[in-house]
Amino acid sequence: MNRRNFLALFGGMPALSAAGGAAWGQGLGLGTVDLAQVAQPSWQAWKTAYLEDDGRVIDRLQQNSSHSEGQGYGMVLASEFGDADAFRRMFDWTEATLAIRGDALLAWRYLPGSAERVPDHNNASDGDLFYAWALLRAARRFGDDRYQRRAETIAAALSERCILPSPHDADKLLFIPGVQGFASPGHVIINPSYLMPRAMRELAAGTGEQALATAAQHGEEMLLGLAQDGLVPDWVRVTADGIEPAEEFGASAGYEAMRVPLFLVWSGLTRHPAVLQMLRVYERTVLPGAPVPTRIEPASAVVLEASSDPGYRALAALVSCAGRAAEPGMMMPPFDPSQPYYPATLQLLATVAANEVSPECVPL
Repeated sequence: MNRRNFLALFGGMPALSAAGGAAWGQGLGLGTVDLAQVAQPSWQAWKTAYLEDDGRVIDRLQQNSSHSEGQGYGMVLASEFGDADAFRRMFDWTEATLAIRGDALLAWRYLPGSAERVPDHNNASDGDLFYAWALLRAARRFGDDRYQRRAETIAAALSERCILPSPHDADKLLFIPGVQGFASPGHVIINPSYLMPRAMRELAAGTGEQALATAAQHGEEMLLGLAQDGLVPDWVRVTADGIEPAEEFGASAGYEAMRVPLFLVWSGLTRHPAVLQMLRVYERTVLPGAPVPTRIEPASAVVLEASSDPGYRALAALVSCAGRAAEPGMMMPPFDPSQPYYPATLQLLATVAANEVSPECVPL
C-alpha cells in the first residue's frame, strides 16, 4: 500500500477534532510514521466510542465496567497519539478511583452499577504494568515528572509483590497475575498474556527495578516451552514438576492468550515459537470474509469460537506480516468504532506495535 491508501485506511471515519500531537518520539527507526498525524481519526473515533469525559475507559460488554487494564491501554495509546489532555483525564480518574489499595498498585475493576463500585481490591498485574509503562512514556513525551515518579512507585510494588521464584526452578522468576489468589504452597497460577517483555524491560530501565527485566527474560523462556506443544493457553499452573494447563481457569487459547503474539511481536520477537504457532493457525483459517479465530484448542488448534470484529483481523494481519514478512498491511482492516472496546483497543495497539517494531507491517 502507498501512503494515500494508509491515510484512507485510518481516516475513513467522519473527521473529528484533532487532539494535537507532538512528533512521534526519539529513537524511531527508518520507515516509521507519526501515528499522531496519519492515524489521528482512528484515535478520535476510539475516544468518542470508549472514553468518558472524566477519563474512564468503558467496556460496555462487561457491565459498562472499567479495568486497570483498559486505563493502562488507553494511556499507552494517548501517549503514542500525543494526546496529553486525554492522558491526564485517564490518569486523574484512575488515581481517584482505582489507586485505593495502599501499596501503589491499582484495584482491578470498577462496576458503575454495583452498590460497591470497586468490589474487589485485588490488583491485576498486567493492568499495573501497562499503567506504569504508559506513565513512563508520557513522562518523556509530555515532560511531566509527576508521571515518572508514579511509574517508579508502581514498578517497585510490582517487583516486590508480583514477582516470585518459580516452584519448578527457584532461579527463575514468575510474573504472577495479582497479589492475592494465585500463589499457593507448591504451585503458582500464571496468565501468559500478562507478560509484556518490552514494557517490562523499558520499565526496568526507566525505574531501576531490574527484577522486571529478569522476569521478562524468564517469561519468554516459559512461553517458548509452552509453544513446543501447541498454542499458548490462557492460564497455566507451575508446580515443582513443571507447567500444566490450569483447567479451572480455562484450558483454551482464547481472548486472553491472543495477546501473547501481539506482545511478543511488539517486543521484537517476531520469530518466537509462540508467534509462529499462532501464525500457522491464521494461515489456515483467516480468509476474506471469514470470521477470525478467537478461542482455540491449544494442542489440536481446532477453532472453538470466531469473530468478525475487525480488531481480531488486525491482530492476524500483524502476526502474518511480522511472522513471515508477508505483504505490508496484509488484511489490515479499517478501524471501526462500532466494534466492542476490546477488539477496537487491540487494533490500535497492534498498529502501534507494527509502527515501532515492524514498520513494514504498517499499511503504507
